[in-house]
Amino acid sequence: MNNVNIAFISHGGGPMPLFGDPAHAEMVTYLKSLSKKMRKPSAILLVSAHWEAEQVTITAQANPELIYDYYGFPASAYEVKYPSPGEPKLAKQVQQVLKQSGIAAKLEYNRGYDHGVYVPLTLMYPAADIPVVQLSLVNSLNPAQHIDIGKALQSLDYDNLLVIGSGFSFHNMKAFFAPNTADSQLKNQQFEDWLDITLNDKNISEEERRERMINWVQAPHARYCHPREEHLLPLHVCYGLAGKASDEHDNITILNKQSSAFIWHSQVE
Repeated sequence: MNNVNIAFISHGGGPMPLFGDPAHAEMVTYLKSLSKKMRKPSAILLVSAHWEAEQVTITAQANPELIYDYYGFPASAYEVKYPSPGEPKLAKQVQQVLKQSGIAAKLEYNRGYDHGVYVPLTLMYPAADIPVVQLSLVNSLNPAQHIDIGKALQSLDYDNLLVIGSGFSFHNMKAFFAPNTADSQLKNQQFEDWLDITLNDKNISEEERRERMINWVQAPHARYCHPREEHLLPLHVCYGLAGKASDEHDNITILNKQSSAFIWHSQVE
């Protein structure tokens, strides 16, 4: 890795962060400030919770379209534009390093960016002038496998890359729209505390940290916070790539729930 920044972010609900929703105000402010903390990247490799495939799949076209993968929003939500170019050279490098680690991977020339890509990037880099490659999750949703995907990406030779895991550290759709009771707040907080310790405590060995991430369902209220884990697994890819405790942990309130961002600054090897 050459000068690689890594960020796991919680990306909010659909297109709502782009339209002044008060429940996303803290997230909007955070993402706008996050991009200013880092050198402008030469390219972005982004793992979104909203793309699952049978094997790791990588966008490889020069000019991806957008997928409006949400419903029930005003017409303006389906007119959002984010015309960032793709980066076929990076896509092929990603495929190569994954295959060298024994991980099946293929290039995709038709699928566009989903909202897990263009919503946070609109806030972070509104000029849409940075090439972007999107990486899928594997639909097995196996946590160890996603850590290994991240580890394989350590072999990338691409200077000044930003790798983003775009998910949500809390993702229980029913809970988002249910009363925010003391019990639900406690469950949310205890899981967030577990994540904080797991990824920030430098006294934990990497072997133990990896085991905790693999066995995340043993965390307090894990299945309340993630009835299905697709929004957590981008974090596993980020951790696998970094291979160490995070440099920065930020807690943000989104949709009345505590949510996390984890940052690893300038990984240079």
